[in-house]
Amino acid sequence: MRVHSDPVQAFSADFELHGSPQTGSLSFFSPLGNTLARMQWDTSTATLQTGAEQQHFASLAALTLHATGSELPVTSLFAWLQGLDSDAQGWNADLQNVSTGRLRAWRAQPEPPVELTIILER
Repeated sequence: MRVHSDPVQAFSADFELHGSPQTGSLSFFSPLGNTLARMQWDTSTATLQTGAEQQHFASLAALTLHATGSELPVTSLFAWLQGLDSDAQGWNADLQNVSTGRLRAWRAQPEPPVELTIILER
């Protein structure tokens, strides 16, 4: 993921996504397999666990904004990973290569622009 802020922020990590847009979890791992962060959400709250620290947020959008500097379309990600188009305000997704394990999504507005590239291991 690349957030075109000042300065530009770039993140790269392995991940596991479980559940559904309503109740789920998204974990990020270092190249050595260590858990970097875990996001969990349900219809009423969202939690970010980093090491021993746990933070609570009113929504998944608020959590992703805090964690990455941009609201990420996690709920649309579930559909995109299945090759299904899903409307995520301001986001576009290239689903042509999902069957081969590649997904690219981007958002130009609102600022800052964001690029998300996912390569799946199957």
